Amino acid sequence: MAAIGNRGTVTEASGFDAAADAQKLREAMKGAGTDEAAIIDVLAHRTIAQRQRIKEAYKQTVGKELADELSSELSGNFKAVVLGLLMLPPVYDAYELKSAMKGAGTEEACLIDILASRTNAEINAINVIYKKEYEKTLEDAVSGDTSGMFKRVLVSLLTAGRDEGDKVDDAQAVQDAKDIYEAGEARWGTDEVKFLTVLCVRNRKHLLKVFDEYQKISGKDIEESIKREMSGCLEDVFLAIVKCMKSKPAFFAERLYKSMKGLGTTDSVLIRIMVSRAEIDMLDIKAEFQKMYKKSLHSFIKGDTSGDYRKILLELCGSE
Repeated sequence: MAAIGNRGTVTEASGFDAAADAQKLREAMKGAGTDEAAIIDVLAHRTIAQRQRIKEAYKQTVGKELADELSSELSGNFKAVVLGLLMLPPVYDAYELKSAMKGAGTEEACLIDILASRTNAEINAINVIYKKEYEKTLEDAVSGDTSGMFKRVLVSLLTAGRDEGDKVDDAQAVQDAKDIYEAGEARWGTDEVKFLTVLCVRNRKHLLKVFDEYQKISGKDIEESIKREMSGCLEDVFLAIVKCMKSKPAFFAERLYKSMKGLGTTDSVLIRIMVSRAEIDMLDIKAEFQKMYKKSLHSFIKGDTSGDYRKILLELCGSE
């Protein structure tokens, strides 16, 4: 029943009663109009495990799927958040990936955000769910929807083959840094495979050492070199991997900031991160956001969204 992480803003509700919560949700949807406040009150303050039990209790007592009922009652971004909260993490990720590749055009940012930040176990779980839900492997879907080197990087990440130990081979780290330098800054044109081999395979501690060595050899930060050497989605995916290795909370804080800054809001990004990280590391993301932008994530969400959508996001964000 515990939360899936210990740095989340959403934690286990004490005195939890699945049947009582199911009843509350039923009441919120009965008759004319919907009581959105009651829906927020329940769903934004329960862990994913608790929400699964509410779904079971609802089905037992009402004889209908809670997600279907909510889906017909709600709309827009508020509905997207609520339905996301009802899904298990790999199911939600698989759903988001599927949506990102639907129809004409691909939302590459979604593929990058998810595949660059998840652990091997998380990616394996997503692969299993995707195949089961959509009767096609995620690798086939990604391969059919992307191309070139960008596709190869995503396929490499999908194999969930990253070393997740914490052994650092100093000599290898120096060699890796040299290989990347010689594949990029030191030559005309870029040998992207070298970047892939190092960035998609090595463990986090080792890569942090590689980044240090790279700085010594080239006098540049690895991110700076990637920006100079690559462009488009390939640049984005390599940068995302580097940033996630340095700090996942900082990576997500930056993604949230960019989703809300300037004109219009990229709601798909905002919703995906708030839903998927609320129980894992939202406290750290908030701290990084404050540190990086000198403003609270809470104030940004407040100024950039409205209505019930704003209310539920603020609850997931936790107190200012």
